[in-house]
Amino acid sequence: MSQAAVPAGNGRQHRIARAAGTPGGAAAWRVAAILVAALVAMPVLALAAIAAQGSGDLWPHLARYVMPQAFLDTALLLLGVGIIVIVVGTGTAWLVTAFDFPGRRALDWLLLLPLAIPTYIIAFAYLDMLHPLGPVQGAIRAMLGLSSPRDLRLPDIRSTLGCILVLGLVLYPYVYLSVRALFLMQSACLIDVSRTLGQGRTGAFWRVALPMARPAVAIGASLALMEALNDVGAAEFLGVRTLTVSVYSTWINRSSLAGAAQIALLMLAVVTAMVAIERHARRRQAYAASAQRARRLAPHRLSGWRAGGAALACFLPVLFGFGLPALHLAVVAARRLGSTGWPPGLGPALLTTLSLSLVATIVIVVLAGMTAYAHRGTTTGFAALPARVASVGYAVPGTVLAIGLLTPLAMVDNALNALTQATLGLTPGLILSGTGIALVYAYAARFLAIGIGGIEAGFQRIPASLDHAARALGESRAGVARHIHMPLLRPALVSAALLVFVDCMKELPATLLLRPLNVETLATQVYAQASRGTYEDGALAALLIVAAGLVPVVLLSRVSRGEPEPVLAAALPDPVRT
Repeated sequence: MSQAAVPAGNGRQHRIARAAGTPGGAAAWRVAAILVAALVAMPVLALAAIAAQGSGDLWPHLARYVMPQAFLDTALLLLGVGIIVIVVGTGTAWLVTAFDFPGRRALDWLLLLPLAIPTYIIAFAYLDMLHPLGPVQGAIRAMLGLSSPRDLRLPDIRSTLGCILVLGLVLYPYVYLSVRALFLMQSACLIDVSRTLGQGRTGAFWRVALPMARPAVAIGASLALMEALNDVGAAEFLGVRTLTVSVYSTWINRSSLAGAAQIALLMLAVVTAMVAIERHARRRQAYAASAQRARRLAPHRLSGWRAGGAALACFLPVLFGFGLPALHLAVVAARRLGSTGWPPGLGPALLTTLSLSLVATIVIVVLAGMTAYAHRGTTTGFAALPARVASVGYAVPGTVLAIGLLTPLAMVDNALNALTQATLGLTPGLILSGTGIALVYAYAARFLAIGIGGIEAGFQRIPASLDHAARALGESRAGVARHIHMPLLRPALVSAALLVFVDCMKELPATLLLRPLNVETLATQVYAQASRGTYEDGALAALLIVAAGLVPVVLLSRVSRGEPEPVLAAALPDPVRT
């Protein structure tokens, strides 16, 4: 071998080794992920700064007259909703997994349908249905031969109990989805062992299946309670003065941003306490059994009244959580179209909703991809920290995020105005605050966890050996992402984008607080019509949101059996992990 050949060969080997083993741009990806995490964390930090300014004489008034009732209503609401979603979600998940009865295969995915209805829309629908002049009480009076609403009046749904029932009916699928996925992955051997030790199916559920499903129950219940805490429309429609409603009314009605920020910090403390309590409760919990390659539980065939009871128990949540409200909205919307035609403001609201949701979806998917890719192939916990921080926005109510965004956006607007005034002699005014940019920012901070969860789940299905082989052949890190990861991640990207798009369409609290003046979305139009009591005018907008929500539910139903897909991970980001 000549002396000239040795350096050439060694140089070739050195280039291959360097391509396979060095970061090759990893630092840039990590810096980008840190910036994304900082953008998500900034509203929370700004919220603390706003609250520290004090609200003058308003805080004693809030502390004495507003906060006690708000805390009590919020605590009762979360307690009641938590009980309903855990009982209904876990019970129906066990029935469709462990038993076979007529209609089980259809009910298996029909139980997901309430996910398509936002909380404020189901409250909107039930308010109209159960109104003294509505169809329910009207039908009952007709059957009893009564003509006047004064002769028969059902209890008013505008109460804490009514709000608990409404929110529980629409939020139980969070628990059902996560618990059913875990039941499907549990080994049948565990149940069989408990049966040989003298336990019946009921005992096996309480002693084996339910304890093992506790992490899934915790994740689903946490998501449901965070959605209940984030709700402003349903609670206000039904007369419940929660912390979220208090934040909104303090800022809008009392014109006190600092007072609203102080209440929002208390809400954030409630969320943090919920997560901390759950983590503490299962800090020592571990499992030795693995569900991989395990024989799954074979459903036990039911007959007679037991089969009918199981089918009815699974059908009632679908009926009251989706069927009746959706049917009522469809009837009212058809009547509205037939009598007065297309509502004049619905077209612009629909266009605005689609535009904002589309832009926000693109931004979220891009930022989520950068954040998830930054710690691809790393094993250190620090590398994954930006993704965890960027995901924390899902646990922060939209009202809290909106309040926290006001000061940073105002500071940027002031700086840009000062710069343009000094250089061009122009003062453009509000550039970020009160524009669609602020809304897109809020959506991104709120729903980035969904995108990160879906893309990370997709990355887990791509072997690291593909990365190493491409890098060994001289491909850059960006080239690996473009030529290998992007084609393989397409299903996860589409699933995450679809879920993010629909969540942006449904988001109400942040949209109410940050939307530009005289700009309506479908969500704010439903809220405005319900606040005025003109339910028929808002039915069509509500129906459009429900129709959009059906798309991800159908997608989720495709993975109702078998191994959960990336879309399932995207649908259920773990608030405990974040």
